[in-house]
Amino acid sequence: MSAHCQVTGRAPGFGKRVSHSHVRTNRRWDPNIQRRRYYVPALGRTVTLRVSTKGIKTIDRRGIDAVVADILSRGEKL
Repeated sequence: MSAHCQVTGRAPGFGKRVSHSHVRTNRRWDPNIQRRRYYVPALGRTVTLRVSTKGIKTIDRRGIDAVVADILSRGEKL
């Protein structure tokens, strides 16, 4: 599975690793993705989301019902 947040849309960042001799090789910065289960009262069931830690804070701030409504309006399957 990809390192992609279902709430914020965060994806890996890409760049170069620079060694002491200044040889540049490719690298990627992965977001901190967690699998979290939430009970959604509007749906009457639990859903498992792949969210970044910033996405978890967004859910705490806005509420799971509003976040799930946004995900469903984008056409993603839960």
